[in-house]
Amino acid sequence: MKRRKSKKKEENFLKKNYSESWNYIKDSRKFIYSIFWIFVLFIVLALVIPIPTSLENQLRNFIEQLLMQTEGLSWFGLIKFIFLNNVQSSFSGMIFGAVLGIFSVLTAIVNGYIIGFVSLIVVREAGISVLWKLLPHGIFELPALFISLGLGLKMGTFIFQKKKVESFKNYLINSLKVFAFVVIPLLVVAAIIEGTLIFFVG
Repeated sequence: MKRRKSKKKEENFLKKNYSESWNYIKDSRKFIYSIFWIFVLFIVLALVIPIPTSLENQLRNFIEQLLMQTEGLSWFGLIKFIFLNNVQSSFSGMIFGAVLGIFSVLTAIVNGYIIGFVSLIVVREAGISVLWKLLPHGIFELPALFISLGLGLKMGTFIFQKKKVESFKNYLINSLKVFAFVVIPLLVVAAIIEGTLIFFVG
């Protein structure tokens, strides 16, 4: 009987926090959409504006170093690496967004530009049809990133509120709740899909 009550209590706790997290996401949608459009803009810029050779070399080196870190990893090791890397990027983009949302915007710019750059290289070397193979990699990862950065951007607006301390606490607590109940599950699924595709398909 106690076990049943405990299980029901746990289910209610999860359901309540999950529901509250999605409500907060809905309330923050304009910030999330802003991050999405900044991200898309810099993908387009990377695709249409030729970049300096020095910057291209730096991006290539960055990508090569990232690939070297995953070399020789097992299937589980690859999933773990992808998950931790995504968690770190999403969490830092959200938390440091408290500084006027600047870090959240910069993270969206950098990620958008890198994806645009990688897409450009892939199209050059293998044709536009290969981009469809890359699509499954971002189905869960990108929404998680947009949500995290959008909440970071919103958190940075606390400075413009009348009750600054209360607003900051409210934004922080709700953002952490969303991260735990929505973002992390999305990143777990993303890491499993991406790690499996890379390990078994290449």
